[in-house]
Amino acid sequence: MRFRGVASWAISLFRRFLQVRAVFSTVVISGVALTIVGGFLSYSIGGGLYSTRQAQVLAESARAVVEVQNTFSASSVSNDVALQSLMNTIVPSIESTGTTNSRKVALLRSPGQVTGQVLQSPISADLDTNIIPSMLRAKVRVSAGKLLYQSVSIPVGDSKHPGIVVGAPIQIPLAGNYELYLVFDLDSEQQTLDFVQRTLFWGMLILLLVIGAISFFVTDWLVRPVRLAAEVSEQLSEGALDRRLPERGEDIIAILARSFNKMAQSLQSQITQLANLSKMQQRFVSDVSHELRTPLTTIKLAGDMIFASRETLSPPVKRSAELMHDQIERFETLLNDLLEISRYDAGAVIADLEMQDLNGVVGMAIAGIEPLAMSKGSEIQIDIPQGPVDAEMDSRRIERLLRNLLANAIEHGEGKPIRVAVGMSESAVAVTVTDEGIGMSRSEVDRVFDRFWRADPARKRTTGGTGLGLAISLEDTHLHDGWLQVWARPNEGSSFRLTLPRRKGMVFTQSPLPLPPKKAKKRSGAQA
Repeated sequence: MRFRGVASWAISLFRRFLQVRAVFSTVVISGVALTIVGGFLSYSIGGGLYSTRQAQVLAESARAVVEVQNTFSASSVSNDVALQSLMNTIVPSIESTGTTNSRKVALLRSPGQVTGQVLQSPISADLDTNIIPSMLRAKVRVSAGKLLYQSVSIPVGDSKHPGIVVGAPIQIPLAGNYELYLVFDLDSEQQTLDFVQRTLFWGMLILLLVIGAISFFVTDWLVRPVRLAAEVSEQLSEGALDRRLPERGEDIIAILARSFNKMAQSLQSQITQLANLSKMQQRFVSDVSHELRTPLTTIKLAGDMIFASRETLSPPVKRSAELMHDQIERFETLLNDLLEISRYDAGAVIADLEMQDLNGVVGMAIAGIEPLAMSKGSEIQIDIPQGPVDAEMDSRRIERLLRNLLANAIEHGEGKPIRVAVGMSESAVAVTVTDEGIGMSRSEVDRVFDRFWRADPARKRTTGGTGLGLAISLEDTHLHDGWLQVWARPNEGSSFRLTLPRRKGMVFTQSPLPLPPKKAKKRSGAQA
């Protein structure tokens, strides 16, 4: 688990920081290059040491073979004892027991001879003749006085040293054919090669650390302007439009800084213009809404008086009075919605939060919209849990929100049943309003909360809506730190889900009710 944690941390670091990737890549590439160079140098030095020592070994062996052969050829011994004594002097004369250039000697009788005197073969102390390869001996016996050699491993205590065995045939009068073998210990050369390899390894490791440190400082110097640009970009995105990058020098970083500052200045100018235009629009809507309040009140009073006495009017005038009354009512609703949305734009709306039973708020919303549902032939089906569903909310705004959702469902439900469900969890409460009407496409779902937007402008609006209901509902939801989500499918209906925290400031990550609802899931199996 600890290894996985470290690996995950390293991968996260590698992904997040450009400097880490640059240093890592530089060190890895440099490490591969140094390994190749070090391996080549080690191989070359080892080959050079071996070749030099091999030449020395062959030269010494050639002199020793000539010396031994001349000694036997020039001797005038005629009996076994004298010949054995002469042979015993050969090994001490040509062997070497030094610590740096150890050389052992063995004078062995060639096997398979039936003539000549059989004498004891002189061998250097501590020399195991088993290290002399049998194939080498066979080649030496048939060679015409040439030196033959082969690399071997020499056991020394618990370790083995590298070595070379050099052999040559020797003719001994009265004794027949013999083979002279000189065994050279190459441990000193191996120690030299090991020292060189250790030096190369530690040198490359130190050089790799130096390269890593240099690449770190160089990449830090190069990445610092990019890091600063990222920080300034984040500050610009958060609204600090006056932030700029320092412009120094004439290099590519300076060009980037100047281009970035020009872009930031252009964005600041455009955003400032748009903000001023938005403020003007908001002020215009607010001022117009307030200014219309007084004449609307006068018109409404006069219209109510005419509407109240419509029975005394002629049929055409009566119909005109009824139409005027309906339009005045719609105009008043639109004006109220405009005032409400302008207060949201100005940030002047404060929620009046109290602990309320969501079941009761849903019941009041249904009671207020039920006459409209009956006139459209839509049955409202309710699915609420037993007992209170308490949550901290502004009941007036939530009731208005639910009425908007119910009116929208009735408007587009085509007289089919409207299902209302309530759910709760430890941290949240939720309400879903689902219809089985015309539904919406994906592009329509993306715009459903836009102000004054209608899915089908040609469709007659029968509920007197203003086109601001869902936009205000979304603002009411945000005021409560909740979610207002929608699912829809063309010709399969739509479902709106309101999710609110149980308490102000309580965090929730999942709604108590599914979206789309279970019945909609079975019917379509997808979510818009």
